Amino acid sequence: MTPGSQWIEACAHPNIALVKYWGKLDVAANIPAVPSLSITLGGLQTRTRVRLSRDGKDHFLFEGRARPEMEQRVIGCLDELRRECGFSGAVEVESDNDFPTAAGLASSASGFAALVLAASTMMGGGLSREKMSELARRASGSAARSLLGGFVELSLHPGENPPTRTREILPASEWPLEVLIAITDSSAKSVSSTAGMELSRNTSPYYGAWVDSSAEDLRGAREAVLNRDFEALAEISEHSCLKMHALMLSTRPGLLYFKGATVGCLHLIRRLRAEGRPVFFTVDAGPQVKAVCLPEAVEEVREALAEVPGVLDILHSPLGEGAFLIET
Repeated sequence: MTPGSQWIEACAHPNIALVKYWGKLDVAANIPAVPSLSITLGGLQTRTRVRLSRDGKDHFLFEGRARPEMEQRVIGCLDELRRECGFSGAVEVESDNDFPTAAGLASSASGFAALVLAASTMMGGGLSREKMSELARRASGSAARSLLGGFVELSLHPGENPPTRTREILPASEWPLEVLIAITDSSAKSVSSTAGMELSRNTSPYYGAWVDSSAEDLRGAREAVLNRDFEALAEISEHSCLKMHALMLSTRPGLLYFKGATVGCLHLIRRLRAEGRPVFFTVDAGPQVKAVCLPEAVEEVREALAEVPGVLDILHSPLGEGAFLIET
């Protein structure tokens, strides 16, 4: 491949965890402290392009401009890929999202999933999807899940190589849930997930209970997904969400990602489900509320969310597939 030659482009979708991930077992190796189960959002995407560098140096542009605060993690991921693929060249990377970045919508997950797929293809490594998931996880704990589609489980295997494994437990087509995302603040969050996780691990009196209870949540959610049991999945997902935010609130200083509109949406969704609508909520490390619905409830839930004061926009996403290459 010659410097400055044709771009290789990949697309990946963000994912949202229904059984939440918060905390690291090993910070240096970026190994999660708890397992997780997520859904991949086909309606949102990151597109990442890579090619051999024209000047022998790595370069990274995000949405058309240099982002030094992101560049170190991107180059670290490229270094891992170079070692794995036996590749020595420098790389130019350009990446764009069609959704808000660093605002609780898993932009790092889709970003590093797309980067790993595009760069490993350019480097000719012939890596398996399992190996790519492992390399993506080292860059961002949730990125491993965005390599896959539908309902995805990330399990822990301490002491083994690799220490985590990611698998699709049900394709998107087998249970086509829909997700409405109520945007309550499009700015970047004040404390990053990486920093917040360490703060919680070091200061929250609830951290040990959070870790100890995670395996039971995962078992219940996996069973609910395989049985297509919406009510069971709703109960476990909301419990995991609120438990994670309780952990965040008990951190010193407390991590308060919610906005007023976030709380308003949670109360609304609880009322809708109590009235018989098939919908439940989940919220990641940010203020955006994800309302997971059966397809027949989407329009009614969208209309209700739009009436909540402080909701700026509502994004709609079906479940989606894993990362893929784009023909150019």
